[in-house]
Amino acid sequence: MINHRPLAKSFLYAFEGVYYALKHNQNLRVHFAIAVLVVIVSLLLKVSPLEMGLLGVMILLAISSEMINAAIEQMVNLIVTEHRKEAKIAKDVAAGMVLVTSVGSVIIGFLILTPYIVKLFS
Repeated sequence: MINHRPLAKSFLYAFEGVYYALKHNQNLRVHFAIAVLVVIVSLLLKVSPLEMGLLGVMILLAISSEMINAAIEQMVNLIVTEHRKEAKIAKDVAAGMVLVTSVGSVIIGFLILTPYIVKLFS
């Protein structure tokens, strides 16, 4: 017999992590709000399934990188209480990861959605 209790607890902890991140991370809330907006606009514009999939991957990449960044920041704050150059580097690189994925997501979103928006207004 398979014991599903540890699996259920794992999912519970994961949902608690998402809830905590959304509650305490303004940037993540912004990412989620933009993601919802992009999905709604994509549905209204009838974006193709392949393009919707690409948008979904980019949304997940941006949100995941923001959550990794938040986890790294919390871990650095836990380990290092004084100002250290290495701690700053770790936080800056993690923030850079978010910037790179977010800019990439915006570029992909622009490339996918622009033709649909142009078609709508022409």
